[in-house]
Amino acid sequence: MKDINGNELLKILEALSNPYRLRIIAILHQERQYVSQLARELGISRPLLYLHLQKLEDVELIKGHHEISENGKAMKFYELNSFNITLNAQLIADLAESLTLKNRKE
Repeated sequence: MKDINGNELLKILEALSNPYRLRIIAILHQERQYVSQLARELGISRPLLYLHLQKLEDVELIKGHHEISENGKAMKFYELNSFNITLNAQLIADLAESLTLKNRKE
């Protein structure tokens, strides 16, 4: 994962702040999966799954790509991008200055 700023860290933490998204990461950590397979494993609808996948893809934690099966069916597969974020006081201190604060008085 590339170097991040404070705003990007907040987006990543927001993407990770959902139990379904954490389960998606856990599943994809084991092996790549296609959408229908993931939806069945999580017990949620594909439209809801796509919302969760989009959040994770937006912050580059996962990536998706289309493949054509042997019977000619288009299938979208997702896999986990390699990432390592050590969240500690030092990281927060280092990134604090790069945060965009709303209604900030200069």
